[in-house]
Amino acid sequence: MAAGSVATDVVAVDLPDDVNVIIGQSHFIKTVDDLHEALVGVGAQLRFGIGFCEASGARLVRRSGNDGELTGLAVDAARRIGAGHCFVVMLREGFPVNVLNQVKSVPEVCTVFCATANPVQVLVAVTELGRGVLGVVDGGPPLGVETDADADTRRELLRELGYKL
Repeated sequence: MAAGSVATDVVAVDLPDDVNVIIGQSHFIKTVDDLHEALVGVGAQLRFGIGFCEASGARLVRRSGNDGELTGLAVDAARRIGAGHCFVVMLREGFPVNVLNQVKSVPEVCTVFCATANPVQVLVAVTELGRGVLGVVDGGPPLGVETDADADTRRELLRELGYKL
């Protein structure tokens, strides 16, 4: 690659039907351990796996979790994204809304790009130095505008899920 040039890559993150993903960027190898501790503290039922792309030194995909399958999925996604200091958290038996504040409060976390169960594509810039996340495509575009009946359905779903009275 010529100095000063930028190419882009689109990396699909495939999720099983019952899995949510959080993708973000941090700044230090301690991220893996601190994310693990933050997620464990949410509750014993939460299953998760973490993959983290180290940006210097050995430049390994670091990993942790309490579920081997989810850890493998997170490591695979982080490896394919391949951007320095990018982390991927795969969740089961819990939702991002249950853990997002804890993830964002980890001192090493700089940015959260997405937290979703939707199909995700990560847009990656590729330069002579390495790879960096530009952003994400999270699900599909809108098909319309919410009606009053749609709003009632949304509110009922939130009550059914226990998020509203």
